[in-house]
Amino acid sequence: MAVTGWLESLRTAQKTALLQDGRRKVHYLFPDGKEMAEEYDEKTSELLVRKWRVKSALGAMGQWQLEVGDPAPLGAGNLGPELIKESNANPIFMRKDTKMSFQWRIRNLPYPKDVYSVSVDQKERCIIVRTTNKKHQLPLDDALLSFAHANCTLIISYQKPKEVVVAESELQKELKKVKTAHSNDGDCKTQ
Repeated sequence: MAVTGWLESLRTAQKTALLQDGRRKVHYLFPDGKEMAEEYDEKTSELLVRKWRVKSALGAMGQWQLEVGDPAPLGAGNLGPELIKESNANPIFMRKDTKMSFQWRIRNLPYPKDVYSVSVDQKERCIIVRTTNKKHQLPLDDALLSFAHANCTLIISYQKPKEVVVAESELQKELKKVKTAHSNDGDCKTQ
């Protein structure tokens, strides 16, 4: 959406605002039924959070989808509707804008800066983040890459090369050779 179109849609939206905990919180209700909530730092006017919510096909309000800001941490003991919690070591992708720039952050990337390459593709109008394939030292093949989109989630898959599948199979064979004995006190011992 062009900047002028975006500003006009914000102007025409029904708005509610409040100040709370040093943040200016603004709720937008658009004519098409979409909702947007933003939070700004009260002192700097920096955008801290932007999230969207749309009605489902049956008219019920959907879940908030975060566009800008940190994902809200799950409360202690609250593992969400699926009762499954992601590993806290998985990369976390988020957007956090500053007053003068758009900013994207990928957290939990333990490797040094020289492993990553970040560039702009002028033709496709996108920013590309690449990593060197240091884990297996195998060339990457476009034919092994696929992606899908479902439930507001982009799923990117890269088929494991034959060499990796064979190596993992050999590892599993070795692990089956390891005997596990049970002691009388219930503790497991590996031999």
